Amino acid sequence: MTSPSLRLGTPAGVGTLLAAVLASGMVFLDGTVVNVALPRLGEDLDATVSDLQWTVNGYLLMLAAFVLLGGALGDRFGRRRVFLVGVVWFTVASVLCGLAQDTEQLIAARLLQGAGAALLTPGSLSVLQASFHPDDRGRAIGTWAGFSGVSTAIGPFVGGWLIDQFSWRWIFFLNVPLAALVLLAALRWVPESRDESVSRTRTQGSGRRRFDVLGTVLGAVALAGITFALIDAPARGATSAAVLLAVAAGVLGSVAFVLVERRRGETAMLPTGLFTSRLFSVLNVFTVVIYAALGGFTFFVAVFLQNVAGWSALATGVALLPVTVLLLVGSPIAGDLATRIGPRLPLTVGPVVSAIGLLLLREVGAEASYWRDVLPGVLLFGIGLALVVAPLTASVLAAVADRFAGVASGFNNAASRAGGLLAVAALPLLVGLSGTDYERPDELTAAYRGALAWCAALLLMGAALAVVFVRRPRRAPPPSQPCQALPAATGRERNSGTAA
Repeated sequence: MTSPSLRLGTPAGVGTLLAAVLASGMVFLDGTVVNVALPRLGEDLDATVSDLQWTVNGYLLMLAAFVLLGGALGDRFGRRRVFLVGVVWFTVASVLCGLAQDTEQLIAARLLQGAGAALLTPGSLSVLQASFHPDDRGRAIGTWAGFSGVSTAIGPFVGGWLIDQFSWRWIFFLNVPLAALVLLAALRWVPESRDESVSRTRTQGSGRRRFDVLGTVLGAVALAGITFALIDAPARGATSAAVLLAVAAGVLGSVAFVLVERRRGETAMLPTGLFTSRLFSVLNVFTVVIYAALGGFTFFVAVFLQNVAGWSALATGVALLPVTVLLLVGSPIAGDLATRIGPRLPLTVGPVVSAIGLLLLREVGAEASYWRDVLPGVLLFGIGLALVVAPLTASVLAAVADRFAGVASGFNNAASRAGGLLAVAALPLLVGLSGTDYERPDELTAAYRGALAWCAALLLMGAALAVVFVRRPRRAPPPSQPCQALPAATGRERNSGTAA
């Protein structure tokens, strides 16, 4: 296999970077504006709370369940090819979202959109990793990360303006011109690449390197069963046949997933030997808890500020902008701090600061002033997250041997999405919000305050985990350690850990 040779200053290098940035930007943009659109689409489609939950969670479910498989497909069949398929798939599903005439159509389209994102997300970074000359690779990935952050930051502006001026449908239609640019740039400049070791072992008839389709399906069944049970229990009843069947599917799927992954060993999607590292295990529980709080907060605050405080979609989106800005500015600082003093203090203080911010935001009322009532809590919440994100990512990678960095990062990414998924599914049940209660200010206010109390408690639980279990990660274990029995990192493992 020839070495990657694209240089950043050449037309091909710029075009490849443009394709990756715009593609990931589509995924990030949808992630930041859909919550803001929930009140409007709910009113337009006469949606219930469970419909709004599935609008968010259908996308997260498919992305969390299939993102590692998407990376593996790119390694086997060609990263550019699968990337292009993901772009087209995601765009077609976006159009279907915008054309949906009822909640069933919208949820089905969101499921399809999440599956497309699972192909697109790992590819947007893996094409950079595989295409650029080693001397330019770091700058290319850094530029990708920076512009991806910008797309996240402008999402509330663009999405809120489109919702207010036109319709919630346009946040999905916006992906069409962006995808057209991605396809033109990718077809013109992005070189094809694949993991040649996968092709060699396949050609030689080895059974060691194959897709873990069964593990992927079982993981999806487990997440889907639990999500369905949590979302539909208020409407159907906790003892209804459908809910009990979903609970059984979730539990059995989870158990079967663990058993299959343990038995498959080297060919597993998730090598269970990673969990011999207690730090890796604890950090992923920490991730689920922290991102559950984040997911629950963003779901409730967007609906509350519009349906109770009477804010526009644009004002609601802009109100949360300081969180993104603080993450962009503060994450590198927090990463450097954790390098010097270790991750324990940032991972302890950060959740506490964010929890204080949520407790302040919990007191926001119908006549809320942004500067007096909302901004202080948003600033504290953002500062706390900025203290957490970079040290958490670095600690997860440092908790395992370097050759497992890709699969460790990929699993941690899936854990973060699962946390948001479970929070959006469970919190309305916990605070008694169902049906069309989100349209009634009194019911929504009580549910909002209860949900933010739960989110603050989750953050404090994360801080407690950090205090008790987190220490400075040790260097990779020597060959005599059990972890070394795991296989060398594959291209799939290196490239499937991108975050959207």
